[in-house]
Amino acid sequence: MENDQYAYRRRHAPFYPFQDQAEFDLAKFLCERLTQSDMERFLKLDWVRRAGPSFSSKDQLLAWVASLPTGPKWRSTTLEMTGYPTIQPINLIWRDGLEVVQDLFANPIFANHMTYDPHVVVDGGEREYSEYFTAQQAYEIQDQLPEGATIVPMIVASDKTPVTRHTGGLEMHPIFVTIGNIQSDVRMRATCHAWRCVAYMPIPKFVDVHPDYQTILSQRLFHKCMDIVFADAKVAAMVGKFMPDPAGHLRHCFTPLVALREFQEEAKAQSLSGIHQPFWRNWRHSDPSRFLVGEILHTCHKFFFDHPFKWCKESVGKDELDLRFRSHHKRVGTRHFSSGVCQMKQMTGREHRDLQRTLVPSITGVAQSPVYSDSSVDSMVASLKEFHDYKHAILDAGARRGTKGTLNNFIIPKLELLQSFASFTKDTGALIQWTADVTERLLITHCKLPFERTSRQSRTFTKQIVDILNREESMRQFQLYLFLRMHDSPLVNAIVTEEQEVTETDPALAWIARVAPNDPNQRCFVGPCPVRNHFLKGILSSTATAAFHVTVTPDRAKMSLNEIQQLYALPDFGQALSDYITKASGSQFTTAWSNDRGRLKTWNKFRLQLHSVFRSRMIMPSQVVQAAPPSEQFPLGNCDAVITQSIHGDQTVNRIAQVRAVFQPIAPHNVTLPHYLADQPLLYVQYYEIVGDPGSQRAISMYTVARKYWEGPTGQRIRLGAVIPLTDVTHAVELIPMYGQGADRTVGAATSMEVYERFYLNNFSDKEVYHSLRSDLH
Repeated sequence: MENDQYAYRRRHAPFYPFQDQAEFDLAKFLCERLTQSDMERFLKLDWVRRAGPSFSSKDQLLAWVASLPTGPKWRSTTLEMTGYPTIQPINLIWRDGLEVVQDLFANPIFANHMTYDPHVVVDGGEREYSEYFTAQQAYEIQDQLPEGATIVPMIVASDKTPVTRHTGGLEMHPIFVTIGNIQSDVRMRATCHAWRCVAYMPIPKFVDVHPDYQTILSQRLFHKCMDIVFADAKVAAMVGKFMPDPAGHLRHCFTPLVALREFQEEAKAQSLSGIHQPFWRNWRHSDPSRFLVGEILHTCHKFFFDHPFKWCKESVGKDELDLRFRSHHKRVGTRHFSSGVCQMKQMTGREHRDLQRTLVPSITGVAQSPVYSDSSVDSMVASLKEFHDYKHAILDAGARRGTKGTLNNFIIPKLELLQSFASFTKDTGALIQWTADVTERLLITHCKLPFERTSRQSRTFTKQIVDILNREESMRQFQLYLFLRMHDSPLVNAIVTEEQEVTETDPALAWIARVAPNDPNQRCFVGPCPVRNHFLKGILSSTATAAFHVTVTPDRAKMSLNEIQQLYALPDFGQALSDYITKASGSQFTTAWSNDRGRLKTWNKFRLQLHSVFRSRMIMPSQVVQAAPPSEQFPLGNCDAVITQSIHGDQTVNRIAQVRAVFQPIAPHNVTLPHYLADQPLLYVQYYEIVGDPGSQRAISMYTVARKYWEGPTGQRIRLGAVIPLTDVTHAVELIPMYGQGADRTVGAATSMEVYERFYLNNFSDKEVYHSLRSDLH
């Protein structure tokens, strides 16, 4: 940035060629939101002419933006396949892959999210596999490099996508690249801009060529183009390249190809039989048996939708399966399939995961873990073996069906790929980091959305898209430069020690917050909404492992005890509160509170926030726990389940409970309530008892719970509750009814938690819960 041709002008006029921040913001908005014809019409409006921006036409505006400092330059190369003419010239639009890698490696925004050396992580005596640098391959490559060298693992993604809708038939084939030094949780978020587009592959139509040869020629052209784009990267992989890191230190870097996404699907569709010079042939440390890593989105999620989900529909019945999904209790933050699941033809990756999380308990898959150990890899292998041992039951039930009827085999390529997951995990780290979810999003942001702002002409639309993306990248970089110039901050970020607790947020926003923590102009930087950290100002548990939050203004500000009993339909609420006061006070009488005269405030929900079980310093997004009273929409209330933890003598007791009310006594005028009433809100809960554990129910490997009742004086069953402190809660959990042979058709999502008596504790609801329940309830 400081070596740009106009850097001397920006010493005194940092916004050059624009007048000020406001004019730059206007230019950025126009370039990012409008087509060129819309820009021209906007700038010709009389009101705009009176306002008088210093640029008067779209051509002048685009010329100014083009003069801003840019990253690696885009190039255009015309290619030929000798003896095979094409309808249109073959143009490869690209930029040097090594230059893009250097730009990513030196980006100060990622300074606190970088890894440079292989390392072993051991927990409980077992080695863990998570990031690429914790796996075996990184060590094998490092051992072959000169002393002091740094691995810069290159990750490449390639996919083809249509950009027109219904008509036109226009396609694009972008190539994206990122580096494995950037931590996977940052790399996997498209909004972090850790992936860069390095090329748009030509998609030629050869004249008078048999369709089979079209495929072979297209694939040979693909590999030839990849040779061009990554020629310098191959040299760096062989002899090394000195690159500056985010702190400005020069490192001797080697650039092996360690992962190639989407290529398996392309190779299957196009066949590699005619490729005599694959692009990786002279790329040192790059072996297709290792860089074609297992891919979660297609190998797992789409395999699940195309095969196991269909088996479930055939076995259970579509109507019955839809009824069960419709009757699931609605939790905030969890997808509820209110129209059923059997009529869905297409799903997003998120919908695939939400369906998988609840399918196992619905019909009587572990969630993707970012960290694996030797024992969890062995468990993965054992689970796959168990499937193969019993898969004949699916055929016996006639559940595996094709378009022509019942199938009597398991010839499924994606199922075969699952055999390699264990070895890939130990070799390259957790497979979730290689998922194609981000690539699918990049196809939208780098192809489909920019296409809407082009002329849509087949000969020119690719170049127009490159111009659009180049402008966006230049303005994003220039905006960051301006912000730092206004605060006299250095353009090379020193790596600093972060706070003891970090939240999952956008690296650019976090970096800016450190540079200028109190600047209101931070809002001009667009990024994902950062996770709110309730550990800073919320209510903390005694061990500080959980944070809680309720709104300052309660949902009901001043209620008597009798009013709460009637509104929430909790006849024993008063007795439960008295029992809590007696226990918490050590049976000491207090005059500060009276059940008869006291007033309480109530909330319909609270938030619970935990640390990640995989990365103890990372704070997870908060979860909402509902405790709403009966209403027209929810005639029996809308209340979620939690795990509570309490101390009884020398023992720690974990229990499953349903939160029926969130409340807190209000101190009378000039009266101070005792700490057990004033320090935090209280919960009225009703307990479940565990009637089955995963070991005794191998078919589903889940806990089963049943409502707990007490026998009344006349022999009737009474569902009694207890009052506990808010901080006794350790986890929010999902309960799914045990439907038996058939679901009750009179029960829906609004009443299922109250009508059914027995439930599965769904440990597949998310990966954090899955790993937490493995230890917390033992």
